[in-house]
Amino acid sequence: MKHYTSIHDIDNINSWIEEAKTLKSNPLKHLELGRNKTLGLLFFNSSLRTRLSTQKAALNLGMNPIVMNVSGDAWGIEFGDGTVMNGKTAEHIKEAAAVVSQYCDIIAVRAFPTLTDKVKDESEEVLNAFKKYASVPLVNMESATGHPLQALTDAITISEHAKKTRPKVVLSWAPHIKALPHAVANSFTQAMQKMDVDFVITNPEGYNLSPDVVGNTSVVHDQEEAFKDADFVYVKNWSSYENYGKVLNTDPNWMITKEKLGDAKFMHCLPVRRNVIVEDAVLDSDSSLVIEQANNRTYAAQLVLKKILESNN
Repeated sequence: MKHYTSIHDIDNINSWIEEAKTLKSNPLKHLELGRNKTLGLLFFNSSLRTRLSTQKAALNLGMNPIVMNVSGDAWGIEFGDGTVMNGKTAEHIKEAAAVVSQYCDIIAVRAFPTLTDKVKDESEEVLNAFKKYASVPLVNMESATGHPLQALTDAITISEHAKKTRPKVVLSWAPHIKALPHAVANSFTQAMQKMDVDFVITNPEGYNLSPDVVGNTSVVHDQEEAFKDADFVYVKNWSSYENYGKVLNTDPNWMITKEKLGDAKFMHCLPVRRNVIVEDAVLDSDSSLVIEQANNRTYAAQLVLKKILESNN
């Protein structure tokens, strides 16, 4: 595997899940695999779990991780071809990616969308520029339209906690005070489409995800109806796709409560706003899997790095 930039880079999600579980049972087994190898983590945006878990994953493989907050610590990077660089940007991606490739054996990038320019965001300008101009493998730590490390994590977590051969999984929109990206919801949807689950999406009118992502997945605009017989409820806010980046609805009735959840397990990528997205009673109960999810971030990232190292040795 050359790169991990999309959930579609997974050839067989079931085998990946089982391999991640094996890694989790003995995280330091492959310490020699990454010896004398360097992972560069470039953050254009904030991070807690992604930053720490990916560093930990690299260390578990014997790699040396180095981290840069690009937006605050580096020169402003220009991504446009043929640009007259007489503005705020000081370095072109062509040089930046080539230089970082000399220092690192794998590059991991995190860069959020604008949520104002759909065409630009869907072009994945930052991610694809690094993919084009870097000479080493690339890992997506969340981009404008996807978060494949999180989605792999979620698939692992559902597999660990499933009590049925084919559980019902619901992706539910929930209210938020500001516009948020579609990346987590997109990749989670694509991961569930690869798994043998009964998968349903529920969101208010005007909040359907991209048709290219949803495909044939059932979308229900009645949250209560969607939750019937659910085994897992994965909750995330996202802004409107049709009215791109807009907040059309902040209806608190879409917040997740213990009563709504019933016997289902609650999942969220974190960070989560308590009593806006979900009430305290859910997060503080045994129904919540958010801490287990966060723990599995390490093993999802470790599996991805392991596969890249093995493919390029």
